[in-house]
Amino acid sequence: MKVVIFCGGMGTRLREHSDTIPKPLVPIGPRPIIWHIMQYYAHFGHKDFILCLGYKGELVRDYFLNYDPNLSRDFVMLGNSRSFSPPTSDIDDWTIQFVDTGLHANIGERLAKVKPHLDDDEMFLANYSDQLSDLNLSEHIERFARTDAVAGFLATHPSQSFHLVESNDDHRVTGLKSVASSDIWINGGFMVFRNTIFDYMKEGEELVEEPFARLVKENKLFAYKYEGFWKAMDTFKDKISFERMWGQGHWPWQVWRD
Repeated sequence: MKVVIFCGGMGTRLREHSDTIPKPLVPIGPRPIIWHIMQYYAHFGHKDFILCLGYKGELVRDYFLNYDPNLSRDFVMLGNSRSFSPPTSDIDDWTIQFVDTGLHANIGERLAKVKPHLDDDEMFLANYSDQLSDLNLSEHIERFARTDAVAGFLATHPSQSFHLVESNDDHRVTGLKSVASSDIWINGGFMVFRNTIFDYMKEGEELVEEPFARLVKENKLFAYKYEGFWKAMDTFKDKISFERMWGQGHWPWQVWRD
């Protein structure tokens, strides 16, 4: 299936990097986060990508136009000829469509603009460009396909460190609970769509607002509650957390290494 990745946002909460590069190119180890996301999908056999570009989209294009496979693998350099062994690239069998979907477009608008590139496929995948997981994607798709839902996503627990506060009428705190250990579930991306999703979308609408609300009313929105690894690079603190994981050799999202 085709994989739509939303790469056009400004990443304002990651300003330390997004002033110079778009969030999809913020690195984890030697590679940008978008590479990790695309390797994840390629591992499950989905190698036809549509990148919804916007803010600093030319840098995303340039990254793949000048892609160097040797930055993230062992190799042998053969003398002054600058020949490498092995010589093949790890993205040679990928198809990547680069689509300018606008600087200020929301997710719904970006998805609508790439509809012509989906070729009326019955189903397709989509994701944000800042989230990683060790989710078994094939299982997720199979569960969705057995339903009559039009859209589905991974539901996960939030990882933020703040606490939920319960209080009485006298403003006395009666309970504190970490959000991460609460019963709250959030939209964690890794979306699966039937092509009929476009029937629920109107011009200018944000995808998870009005269109998803219509699906809820018709009982056509699917959420796969997942307790495994999921993490988003939303803030500079998240970036540091990913760097720490990389430095410790702990990268559970790299399912292609198994």
